[in-house]
Amino acid sequence: MEVSIKNIDALNAVLTVKISNDDYKSSYDSSLKNYRKQMQLPGFRKGHVPTSIIKKKYGPSILAEEIDKILNKSIYDHITENKLNILGNPLPIEEEKTHVDWNNPSDFEFKYELGIAPEFTLDLPGRYKFTRYQPKVDESLINKQSDDYGRRYGKLTNVEKAGDRDMILGNFKELDESGNVVEEGFNHSSTISLEFINDKKSKKKLLGCKAKDTFIVEPTKISRGEADMAAMLGIDKERASVYKREVLLTVNEVKTLEPANLDVALFDKIYGPGEVKSIEEFKNKVKEDLNKMFTADIDRLLKNEISKTLIKKLRLKLPDQFLKKWILSSNKKAKQEDIDNEYESYSDGLKWQLIENFIIKDQNIKVTGDELLKFTMELMGNQYAQYGMMIPEEEELKKTAEKVLANKDEGRKINDMIYDTKVMGYLKNILKINDKFINHEDFTKKVAELTQ
Repeated sequence: MEVSIKNIDALNAVLTVKISNDDYKSSYDSSLKNYRKQMQLPGFRKGHVPTSIIKKKYGPSILAEEIDKILNKSIYDHITENKLNILGNPLPIEEEKTHVDWNNPSDFEFKYELGIAPEFTLDLPGRYKFTRYQPKVDESLINKQSDDYGRRYGKLTNVEKAGDRDMILGNFKELDESGNVVEEGFNHSSTISLEFINDKKSKKKLLGCKAKDTFIVEPTKISRGEADMAAMLGIDKERASVYKREVLLTVNEVKTLEPANLDVALFDKIYGPGEVKSIEEFKNKVKEDLNKMFTADIDRLLKNEISKTLIKKLRLKLPDQFLKKWILSSNKKAKQEDIDNEYESYSDGLKWQLIENFIIKDQNIKVTGDELLKFTMELMGNQYAQYGMMIPEEEELKKTAEKVLANKDEGRKINDMIYDTKVMGYLKNILKINDKFINHEDFTKKVAELTQ
């Protein structure tokens, strides 16, 4: 067997595998014998079907399987032994596919396209400065969060007229094009909150409404997207996505949310009995929680700025055509148009991954099994706390974490998370980073832009 590589350029190569009859004859014959032992055909005892019949009927598929095993092993052995830093997986060159005479197989030659990762060096810290944006956790934000706690633990009471933060419990009926109620149309009771209606005209119309008032409204303007509108009208999402007519709203009740008092009874519900004993302690705790809550978003913004800057600085080139072809071959649902439109984002993600891998190797960053288990336990503990559930005892939490890590995909994701955290920790220590505090609204906008 002979494996060779011909470089097309710095980023593309062709790998050729030549397989002779001697390379596969032994394993092929062995597979035929094993197949014969298990085969049972009419007129023959099990295990006594003539080899010639097995070979004629199943030989091609058995041979193809053996050749595939040899190919996979030889390709990846060659890549590993020669320390080739490839991107994606080798792609068979279609026009070079061997036409095999399965009845008289001899020597084969297979060719594959390879995408090669670019070589680069990383000069850190360099002359670049980075900004770590942080929200101002000021008195107004602390008060807002405190009020939100009060509302979250408050109670609904009936009021005569609707205010701008009140809830309307009403009935929605379908109307035809002429504004008449459709007898067999939807007739659904649900709730809308004036606080979350963004359309000013619609909100103004409903402000001050009372029980038994009726309105003709546009459902798209008093709901938050198709899913919310579907739930409001009692229809499915598909219909909600194309529904354009007005509806009849009849107000049944108007309720207001009466916030809970900011007292020890509330503090005990939020933080546990005796943990917080005064308004001052409560607000200090809220401030502490807000700072923790923003940590992940602060890090996301910083990582985004660092990655964009380093990617731009390095000007890494990738085997773009190969990668587009590989993505298309790896995802049967993918369309060339979508790949072309989304490739720049994918390319930047891959470049950042190469930079991270460089840092991991250069700094000899490792993740131990104990770290992986401990991180998974902390991750699960935080999830329990997030949903207000009691965190299990350490031994039980450990067993659950081990089950999660037994899933290879989940284990790989968590492993990548730890590497990412360690890489960012290294970058935070060596880069020139200036903290800039901005108001909460501007910070929220910056975070939202990351997902657009």
